[in-house]
Amino acid sequence: MAHLKIHDTLVGDGQPSFFIAEIGINHNGDLELAKKLIELADASGCNAVKFQKRTVDVVYTAAELAAPRESPFGDTNGDLKRGLEFGLEEYREIDRYCRELGILWLASCWDEGAVDFIDQFEVCAYKIASASLTDDALLAYTRAKAGKRPILLSTGMSTLAQVDRAVEVLGKDNLILLHTCSTYPSTYEEINLRTMLGLRDRYGVLVGYSGHESGLAPSVGAVAMGACVVERHITLDRAMWGSDQAASLGPSGVVRLLRDIRILESALGDGVKRVAERELPIIKKLRRVGA
Repeated sequence: MAHLKIHDTLVGDGQPSFFIAEIGINHNGDLELAKKLIELADASGCNAVKFQKRTVDVVYTAAELAAPRESPFGDTNGDLKRGLEFGLEEYREIDRYCRELGILWLASCWDEGAVDFIDQFEVCAYKIASASLTDDALLAYTRAKAGKRPILLSTGMSTLAQVDRAVEVLGKDNLILLHTCSTYPSTYEEINLRTMLGLRDRYGVLVGYSGHESGLAPSVGAVAMGACVVERHITLDRAMWGSDQAASLGPSGVVRLLRDIRILESALGDGVKRVAERELPIIKKLRRVGA
């Protein structure tokens, strides 16, 4: 597949990369902070923002939720997970605000109930996190709900056999595979960008990159290698409280990365060898034979 559409945006060969600003849980349970992150993404030229949605009591066992864990929300892991989870009122405002600004949004859904919840907002695409890649039931349920909308599947912490199975369950229509390393933050040696090319060749689908590194170069390199989608976590302050903040881009980082990606895309051209118009006077000046 050479192209598909995310909402009204054509993505694929020869098109600008579709940039998703992953807000995830970096809003720290604060709707106003979430809106500031949406504003940052919009002002930086991102195509979409992404959140994460879980039905806490389904995704986590009672023992996991009861485990001790200090956070601003309380002393247990359950306090943290529930404190970070937005409900209907918050997502209605997120949906309204994104529409007001004209930026798309989507979410990683970690369970079937979360898929149903997000589906009411008619999001532009569905995202399946690396952690959910082996959940056949969730994959099949997401595909049924998505219809003709694209599904983006991150492939971190997964073997090729596991990705084979996930692609079998999802089917290849309107599927984009995102190469991912699920360490936060990833070291450059862990990223292994060439895997993205292997995924494209193996499955014959569009590919992209979901990065968790602290720098910019791998994400720019992924676009040079043909990533049609790039996803990066964003934050207002990388020193802010939260497990994903250090693997995120701050405001200046988002702006610089989008700038560098768009410059690169302009420089890549169409691959047809030709003499540039501004080279013609240089030919007359410097070429002795064959001018």
